[in-house]
Amino acid sequence: MSVPGRLLRGAAVATAILCAYGLGVLSGEGRPDRRAAAGGSVLDEAAAKIGGRAARPVGRGELDRAAIEGMLRGLGDRWARYYPAARYDDMEGRLNGRYSGVGLWLGSADGDPRVRVASVQPGTPAARAGVLAGDVVARVGGSPVDGWDVTRVGRALRGRPGAAVELTVLRGRRTEEFHLVRTPVTGGDVTVTDLPGHVRLIRVGAFTRGTGRQVRDAVTGRSPSGAPSGGVMLDLRGDPGGLLDEAVRTASAFLPGGLVVTYEPRGEPVQKRMVTAPGDARTPLVVLVDAGTASAAEVVAGSLRDRDRAVIIGSRTYGKGSVQQSVRLSDGSAIELTVGRYRTPGGRNLDGVGIEPDVAVSADRPPSEAEQRGRTVLRGLLATTPDKD
Repeated sequence: MSVPGRLLRGAAVATAILCAYGLGVLSGEGRPDRRAAAGGSVLDEAAAKIGGRAARPVGRGELDRAAIEGMLRGLGDRWARYYPAARYDDMEGRLNGRYSGVGLWLGSADGDPRVRVASVQPGTPAARAGVLAGDVVARVGGSPVDGWDVTRVGRALRGRPGAAVELTVLRGRRTEEFHLVRTPVTGGDVTVTDLPGHVRLIRVGAFTRGTGRQVRDAVTGRSPSGAPSGGVMLDLRGDPGGLLDEAVRTASAFLPGGLVVTYEPRGEPVQKRMVTAPGDARTPLVVLVDAGTASAAEVVAGSLRDRDRAVIIGSRTYGKGSVQQSVRLSDGSAIELTVGRYRTPGGRNLDGVGIEPDVAVSADRPPSEAEQRGRTVLRGLLATTPDKD
């Protein structure tokens, strides 16, 4: 995925970007371009001058990209991005649950900028090679990843099917190297595992299309082992977010009705996103989070916390309370802009704050510790929950 917690298609379509763009003047430049004087774009004029006079040859496409990226920087929007056509198509494929990669979910620990493996999708190249959750990514394709964020590392690991990529990780004090061959990965953002005590672990790696339906099916028992009588652990650790609609559907799987999240688009009335269909409001529920839990994943955790539906276990979440929208350009490329903010049902803005868990588990502890703590909490909740009719 791109930046931690992208929330897409939850807003009205953005139609324009306004920006003041300054240009320097070279002494002795000569007469102004007649097209500009006649009403043509000053950006076209600048591009023509640069392309014709710069010491290094530069094409118009490269100049257009630089101009767009400059406009986005001028917005002061830390989440604004420009995507060339091929990269945007890759992102769309990822959000549709179809992409080519190695099967890793990535995240980061609280206070540690390094990118870690949050979990490994079963049956993928990474799983077969022995990559483990908790591994710290050191190099991808021979390039050190110092200073790279989760988005950039994820993009480097994806690519065309059959293409190889070298991955180097730090595991404790050891360095492990893996030769991975990318394969198509489909429908793997929700993984269901039945644990001892009739507890169901539902792992959500990202909120791609269909995630909400898959989570609801896992909760209501439309799986070989039936409904989870011992409680549910919803694992959102390392989940960078995704589609707002799918986050709302996922939260709805655990709520009887009512508000999930409010969305505040620029210049428009506040929008309330309600439960899409009544869900299971009685089965004991815990939600596992960490510093890699962001954006759409925080919408889910925040709504379940504010509605007194779940106990949150782990470490403080990322803290991204903004909503982005992609706008496709005529050449197939796209720009992504922040178009609004969201708040939890209790009115909290999580931007820069995140969610503090009810039960803290240090980020440097093994993932199994949070899961063990979750099972203990579920046993306590089950003991105080009236029998179902």
